[in-house]
Amino acid sequence: MAGTVPQAQALPPPSRLKTLGVLLLGILGISMGAILVRLAQGEGVPPLSIAAWRLTFASAILLPYAAVRVGRGVLPASRREGFWLGVSGVFLGLHFATWIASLAYTSVASSVVLVSTGPIFVSLGSWLLLRERPEARLMAGLCLAAVGSLIIGWGDFSGGAAPVLGDALALLGAVMVAGYLMIGRRLRSGRPVLAYVAPVYGVAMVVLVLAALAAGQPMTGFTPLAYLWLLALGVIPQIIGHTSLNWALGHLSATLVALVTLAEPLGSSVLAYALLGEPVGWMTALGGAVVLTGLFVATRPGPRVEAQRSAGKVGGGGSKIE
Repeated sequence: MAGTVPQAQALPPPSRLKTLGVLLLGILGISMGAILVRLAQGEGVPPLSIAAWRLTFASAILLPYAAVRVGRGVLPASRREGFWLGVSGVFLGLHFATWIASLAYTSVASSVVLVSTGPIFVSLGSWLLLRERPEARLMAGLCLAAVGSLIIGWGDFSGGAAPVLGDALALLGAVMVAGYLMIGRRLRSGRPVLAYVAPVYGVAMVVLVLAALAAGQPMTGFTPLAYLWLLALGVIPQIIGHTSLNWALGHLSATLVALVTLAEPLGSSVLAYALLGEPVGWMTALGGAVVLTGLFVATRPGPRVEAQRSAGKVGGGGSKIE
């Protein structure tokens, strides 16, 4: 892609104020995800239908854009790559299916905090499956997140329709997104980020539509307001939220972006209270604080990465979705 737009190197970098503004926009976008799911549920849309429509609207926007920007680069270069793109899409589809379903049973605060533990499962999976030796900070963060999750689960025993089931679904959603991220880490080294995300979204869309139909959950017949919430779900958290965060990765350190995204549970909880009148219990707040502390500890760069960064061997930008 860089060869097709040689003038890009001459463009001045964006101001720090603009970059931080886009990062804030991304946080606000993804924080709206749980709220829009709740609003769609209030219009009678089932969980799998919500997930399917979210990816349908996002794919309808992103796939044509990717086709214009990267052309045939969207297509897999080999059967093996096509297989893993498909598996990644299945993981992403299952992530949205389980996480969105969790919001029917537990609070927004509990669900968003627990699904945010995905990075810890990435590190745990890299240890168990890829034999990458974990550092002490990872194990400490994992223990803190586990304790925080137990506190949230204990506090949820007395509330909601089936809050413990909702908490379990949110954690399963974190495991699914970890699979998506682990595969992406391997595939994205040989593909532009946009060429990776667009087909994966398409596969996830197909998986979710088929799952909704197989479960007997309708894709049509909803109110006009329901379709408005579903469109907003595909645009605000999916396109605006995630794209803004990936753009920010091109101009800020990946560590800073990762740490700022920990504000999503706080943003979602505040929005749920302001827009839905949903209070946050003290045990949920305590458990959430412990989980987020664990995430902070686990996602901080270790001494080896810091040493490489100081020597100029590790860039601070990371990848970006254009």
